[in-house]
Amino acid sequence: MQVIITHKNVDFDALASVAAAAMLYEESKPVLPTTVNQNVHSFLSIHKNIFSFEAMKNLDQQQIDRLIVVDTNRWARLEGVKYLTQRTDLEIHLWDHHPGKGDIPASWSSAETIGAAVTLLVEALKEKGIELSPIHATLFLAGIYEDTGHLTFPSTTPRDLRAAAFLLEKHADLKVISTILRPTYGPRQKDILLQLLSDARRVNFNGYKISVGKMDIEGHIPGLAEVVSMYRNVVNVDVAFGIFKDTLKDRCMVIGRSGIDSFDVGAVMRLMGGGGHSGAGSAMIKSAPPQGVETWLLEAMKDYRQMPVQISDLMSFPVESVPPDTSIQDVSTILNQKGYSGMPVMEYDKLVGIISRRDINKLTNDAQWRSPVKAFMSRKVITVTPMHSVAEAMRILIRNDIGRLPVVENERVIGIISRSDAMIYYYDLIPD
Repeated sequence: MQVIITHKNVDFDALASVAAAAMLYEESKPVLPTTVNQNVHSFLSIHKNIFSFEAMKNLDQQQIDRLIVVDTNRWARLEGVKYLTQRTDLEIHLWDHHPGKGDIPASWSSAETIGAAVTLLVEALKEKGIELSPIHATLFLAGIYEDTGHLTFPSTTPRDLRAAAFLLEKHADLKVISTILRPTYGPRQKDILLQLLSDARRVNFNGYKISVGKMDIEGHIPGLAEVVSMYRNVVNVDVAFGIFKDTLKDRCMVIGRSGIDSFDVGAVMRLMGGGGHSGAGSAMIKSAPPQGVETWLLEAMKDYRQMPVQISDLMSFPVESVPPDTSIQDVSTILNQKGYSGMPVMEYDKLVGIISRRDINKLTNDAQWRSPVKAFMSRKVITVTPMHSVAEAMRILIRNDIGRLPVVENERVIGIISRSDAMIYYYDLIPD
């Protein structure tokens, strides 16, 4: 007997992966755990006559000779498989998109770090020439859209987009997707968000702005992931975590959301026994107080090895500058020759101001152009240190509407980072 299984609290990527695997593995039994998210539950209620799934508790696990696992690589995320974990004669096929090695000993696997697990299965279906109905194409596209944030998460790859394009060619319905992926957000979720915001605090961690919110809940509440996403946006941080203590089941659910590609939330959650990808992750911790979970979370972030790129990695040096008595005409000539949009003004190795092309363009008469740069330079110079992250530098550039930041260490200017430098980093460009 072949059985297809996925992780608890099924989302659309997991559901789509099970359904796609059922098309690849003929005569297999697709299994869903008892917990599915609210949107998936609504979808299955409407499509119960099209998609049929088994429950693991109704199967004779001794008869299973092949287990097909999709959208996870960890036993702990599967439901009712304790007996199977002890089987040494079990053939296991694994389809997963999460980074890092799990603990499921697959005899065959298709495990690659891409936006959605169902992308892997859609590629296989396309290669085998298996025809898709519009309903199946819609479900598969919903799985890709959900796990890639409608193709906007940093974990999204060109393969996800190609799979999405293929599914649209197979008449996937975007109107249906916009309906089934509608966030679960009502009065209950609003109250939770407001409570998290009332106790919101932001901390700086390795150059990232991070917020951790804690609160007690009673029983399962749908839409908590969406609440954490909104919480991150409102408190305006790079990464946000919500710790929800279920007082009925004595367990804590940790949900993380990241808005930048240099902080992998899934990696942190895996250190806590959970999982996820760069933009989203979660973990379930039993019999632990929220304060203890927060302490563990902070320690897990300390153990997280992916450090942000620092300004020292991107800054330009040595720094070209002009003395304060240099004429505006000469400064303009230097800017034109060098292709700079601005320069620091230095006197005896001390930073005394900064002049920009925008400042010079405001000058209209010859007398101003003959004047020294100190007459028109900006004296309130905003600086950063070499240990600031690029994300912090970009925020400062945007907030102050400036084009460059001198990098200062021990009161000495050791480099300069421009908006162009930051964009080269963000868009992974190769400078000319």
